[in-house]
Amino acid sequence: MTFLLGPALLFCPADRPDRYEKAAERADAVILDLEDSVAPERRAGAREALLAHPLDPARTVIRINPAQSADFRADLAAVGRSGYRMVMLPKVAGVRDLAGFGSLEIIALCETAAGIVAANHIAVHPNVVALMWGAEDLVASLGGTSSRFADGSYRQVARHARSVVLLAAGASGRAAVDAVHLDIADHDGLAAEAEDAAASGFAAVACIHPGQVHTIRAAFRPSEHEVAAARELLAAAEGGVFQFRGRMIDGPVLAQAAEVVRREGDPAR
Repeated sequence: MTFLLGPALLFCPADRPDRYEKAAERADAVILDLEDSVAPERRAGAREALLAHPLDPARTVIRINPAQSADFRADLAAVGRSGYRMVMLPKVAGVRDLAGFGSLEIIALCETAAGIVAANHIAVHPNVVALMWGAEDLVASLGGTSSRFADGSYRQVARHARSVVLLAAGASGRAAVDAVHLDIADHDGLAAEAEDAAASGFAAVACIHPGQVHTIRAAFRPSEHEVAAARELLAAAEGGVFQFRGRMIDGPVLAQAAEVVRREGDPAR
């Protein structure tokens, strides 16, 4: 099971078909959103819009409404009438929410206390290809008021949830998608979070504005210096543990270097 989307996944309201093509041109993949960005009274029209204005299914995800919501069945039926094969399911609380999807691939959005606690079980479901986490719904589910401190950094509970989702995905051979950065003007904050996501093992970062795409792509693209250093290290590999420029090198360090070289050659980055 291979997740080929990313590194920048751009949300686009499904009730704005005039933005579909622009979003597809700007980002590595588009998430057409039937949930939070669409008012309930506009969702029926949004479902018709995504059918009338198709994008490339290989680069498009449909975020439907939660499994326990009033819109879930209609959303799933609309996807079934389309050529799209991947959905994002928000507020997944456990494996019971993942029933009835047939052959559809699912990005499971763990953004409640229940979803974070159940992340290990959610990740191994056969339809799940990736996990994503969300800070704002998580804190709301806990009765909190803010996921971040005044300086923009995440509170500990959000950082913990992020790590839980990344580890659950990695342990199950699934991809992990990092949460959106809501402060559109905070390019430095986004860059820092995206760089950490890339270094930590996230496959992609979701975003809410086209202006965030470049920052995310840059974070996942290794510098010329990093690529040169990685190639030099791999060329010097002797097998087993060896010393290179004052550092002890073993298999995991070589694997990290190989990943740097792989990203340098990935056209999506």
